Amino acid sequence: MLATGSPAPDVALEDTDGKTVRLSDYQGRQAVLIYFMRATSCPVCYRHVQDLVRSQNEFAANGVQVLIAVPEDRRTAAAWKAKRQLPFPVLVGRQSTPHEVVGLSKKVFGSMQQSGSILIDSLGVVRHAHSATMPTAGYDKKGIAAAVQAL
Repeated sequence: MLATGSPAPDVALEDTDGKTVRLSDYQGRQAVLIYFMRATSCPVCYRHVQDLVRSQNEFAANGVQVLIAVPEDRRTAAAWKAKRQLPFPVLVGRQSTPHEVVGLSKKVFGSMQQSGSILIDSLGVVRHAHSATMPTAGYDKKGIAAAVQAL
């Protein structure tokens, strides 16, 4: 997992239309909050996404683009996004899951996706990083809010 205060790696993911999305695309323009869902079938993670949707105006007012990262393939992610009419880009991995790219896979009797969030400022520095194996602990609403206010 990325550490707060460290430079963000130039991660390349894909949106549900197949377009490459790089974290460096946002550098110099706006901050980025990436919420990593354990799976699109996770009801707890989806409740966290709903909270992000309810807060979308606050994020926009603070210059933060919200991105949702899921471990499934692009077709599954696109269907999930369309069904829920999400206003945020939904991202998948190109060769591995987005979770693996940033160190959110934990080896426990095989591999398990973790949920969590990363806030990267417009200069490309990680300002908030939080993860958990249990989805109920994977969303740090207060920590995200404090990091956004500190931008």
